[in-house]
Amino acid sequence: MTAMPKDAATVILLRDHPDSEGFEILMVLRHPKSVFVPNSFVFPGGVLEENDYAPDMERLCIGLTRQTAEAQLENLSSPEIALGTWVCGIRETFEEVGLLLAHRDDGRLLVFDSDETAARFHTHRRLLFEGKRSLDDILREEELRLATDRLHYFSHWITPEFLPLRYDVRFFVAMAPEEQEARHDGVELTGHVWITPQEALERFRNGKCNMVLPTLITMEELSGYETAHEVIESTRQKNIQGILTRMVEEDGEIVEYMPDGRGFKNLPPSS
Repeated sequence: MTAMPKDAATVILLRDHPDSEGFEILMVLRHPKSVFVPNSFVFPGGVLEENDYAPDMERLCIGLTRQTAEAQLENLSSPEIALGTWVCGIRETFEEVGLLLAHRDDGRLLVFDSDETAARFHTHRRLLFEGKRSLDDILREEELRLATDRLHYFSHWITPEFLPLRYDVRFFVAMAPEEQEARHDGVELTGHVWITPQEALERFRNGKCNMVLPTLITMEELSGYETAHEVIESTRQKNIQGILTRMVEEDGEIVEYMPDGRGFKNLPPSS
């Protein structure tokens, strides 16, 4: 019986290259014992939780409503989850790498401008990860609103029917918040790196960077842009359709086919 895919979101965080022209992307390394994409480099993200699309979450977001979110996403499993997809991306990014895309009441983007602030949000992150605090509790206590206006819908991938664990994943791009330092969680993730798309592809070709097909194809697309600004601008005219690849066994190897017929062998397992 084919497993139903779970709704999920992932965020491709961008920053201008610190030493040259171009831009870098934050990639995270999943634990080798993970049940999904083990020992592979991916982007921060995860599965939607019920609190992500709670009725009162809309007033804790900036620049996006339930209606405008729903209008941007095609083939939703349920209209009520639309805004929650953006919320999930921000929450998972905070849990996994400690970067929180949020605005102060005066509209300024959140920065960790002191050791005390950084330590306080580190505690928030830990309690959120452990399920002892909710994201909306943190937002209310800190008088913040989620910067959903900074997440731009980039692509949509659906795990092949071949696999027992399946996800319906919306990919977003966003500029990383300044004056916040990325730190992987040390539990689900064992490492992270800021890297250019070209460097990531070179490492993949040399067998030094495992990537599953959605990550690989995304990195190839990103390598065609010169600046992070161009990546963001590209989303404004995109006609996004879900990409469902097909996995088959051929001569003892698993081959994953894109809808356009391209086949990829020897990629890391997805489950």
